[in-house]
Amino acid sequence: MADRIFDFNKTEESKAPKTGSGDEGSLVTWQIVETDEKELSADSPIMVLSEEKEKLPKHAAGVFVNPVRGTSFAYTEGKVEADVSGKDKDGRDLNHHILKIDKRFIDLEKWLGENHVSVRLSGESREEGYCVYKIRAVTPDGKNIQSDRDSFLQLIIERLKESKAPDDEEPNDEMTEVGHQDLRDINSMLNFLACAKKTLPKNMQSWADRNIDLIRSKTITPEERRHAERALQMVLNIQWKGEYFAAIDPVRARQILDEELYGLERVKQRIMETIIQINRTHTLPSYGLLLAGPAGIGKSQLAYAVARILRLPWTSLDMSAIHDSEALTGSPRVYANAKAGRIMEAFSQSGSSNIVFIINELDKADQNSINGNPADALLTLLDNIGYTDNYIECRIPTNGVYPVATANDKSRISDPLMSRFAVIDIPDYTPDEKKIIFQKFSLPKVLKRMGMRPEECVVDDRAISVILEKYRDTTGCRDLEQAAEHLAANALYQIETTGVDAVTFDAHTTRRLLF
Repeated sequence: MADRIFDFNKTEESKAPKTGSGDEGSLVTWQIVETDEKELSADSPIMVLSEEKEKLPKHAAGVFVNPVRGTSFAYTEGKVEADVSGKDKDGRDLNHHILKIDKRFIDLEKWLGENHVSVRLSGESREEGYCVYKIRAVTPDGKNIQSDRDSFLQLIIERLKESKAPDDEEPNDEMTEVGHQDLRDINSMLNFLACAKKTLPKNMQSWADRNIDLIRSKTITPEERRHAERALQMVLNIQWKGEYFAAIDPVRARQILDEELYGLERVKQRIMETIIQINRTHTLPSYGLLLAGPAGIGKSQLAYAVARILRLPWTSLDMSAIHDSEALTGSPRVYANAKAGRIMEAFSQSGSSNIVFIINELDKADQNSINGNPADALLTLLDNIGYTDNYIECRIPTNGVYPVATANDKSRISDPLMSRFAVIDIPDYTPDEKKIIFQKFSLPKVLKRMGMRPEECVVDDRAISVILEKYRDTTGCRDLEQAAEHLAANALYQIETTGVDAVTFDAHTTRRLLF
């Protein structure tokens, strides 16, 4: 969904009794604001506090109190302690009630209050109140950042602001949130679940609860507990995003394709035609891309270019190394050495549910496997109806996954798989194209890598013709780069050993070196 301006006129009046903190019957005083704004500021704050008694400074230290009600911030200035009602030892009321709160941050405010976390708010005093746009975890005196707890807090805030406002249904369910490298132990995962329970897909909420119950159970073996913790950690390390995809810039997209490869005009045009529909639907195309053609022509480079155009992280899978479908779908947890499949691992490593999934060498999957062609295990992933990993034991949403596959021989790919792709045939380069590629790309790339200036290694046109003659029966441009490296290495050797300033290769010297 596109970012919207934070509008405080679009609020829900809290009605008594109202379960603002998640506890039935709790009376709250705030208004709930629904927004998808991704940047926090005084114009789009986390919450607004009352300033009836006193104005708050730009940075205000204190604690959230009344965790049952969850409606106020006690401004302690880091000098006094506040009890659960928000008063100091002398009975002075330190409370600044929450007037309005972004719906996404209700559970975070509850967690901060329940754990009595000392925080420092950053905000701005305005007519409607103190607009809070930053929360940091600090020491009780308010002077120093609590590094571990603050890192966790910033992770929570970052995920929540990237999420959409949660639905009102099922208010008492705990929901799992995506994690990062910090979510390694059960305590951090439990805290994450308590704070950001409105960010996982709905089916994963109950799945996370089941795994937590399993981990807490005293009747399971250590291996079962380890598997449950590992599965939960993998899921929490994925940022589950929405299904809205921003429009692409056709001019910039074409520029990216031209940066990656020379020529192939019809191929680039076909790629653009396939993915340009995102500008109207703001969803990924129904069909993935299958780039089919001889080796060495740049199929993988085009796949990476698609990821750059869509501005999505990418992860890759080499099908030539897959000999059993279980390697893709994972093994059941009943085995001591069970583990998730390559697809789930790819999700976890990328850290996002919206990715470009690059499937290299789709035609190289072992078709003689006793369990059938392992590539057929990709069908549910390509259908965008959800993918189930045997180890995770939960359906993984795949509507944010855009598959891009490469292959040399289409005849080795099954018909059901082929029907899931928009197939783009990539021809080999013509001799004239290979000549330009050598002059403008292969040779300059090699010289730069070897630290040489262009004038130190000159290859004339007849020498290039000799190179093309030698590799006329091979496809792609890899051999051209190898030839360029051979000539450049020879030129560098002559410069370093004989003291010459530059070396020029003609047809005769090139033929002598390469043949």
